Amino acid sequence: MTKKTDKKKSAKKDSQLILRLDKTDRDAFVELCKDLDTTAAREIRAFIREYLKRNGKG
Repeated sequence: MTKKTDKKKSAKKDSQLILRLDKTDRDAFVELCKDLDTTAAREIRAFIREYLKRNGKG
């Protein structure tokens, strides 16, 4: 295996976070993400990383 392959394997996401929210909020968020050419998952991951960094955990 090459280093590139090893790195890709170690970067694989292996956990889920399940949350409940109003369908209206979820649909509006997903639609806005589409309009901005991104995904809801990508934006939530970015929020979590920034939140951790801002609070000294990342």
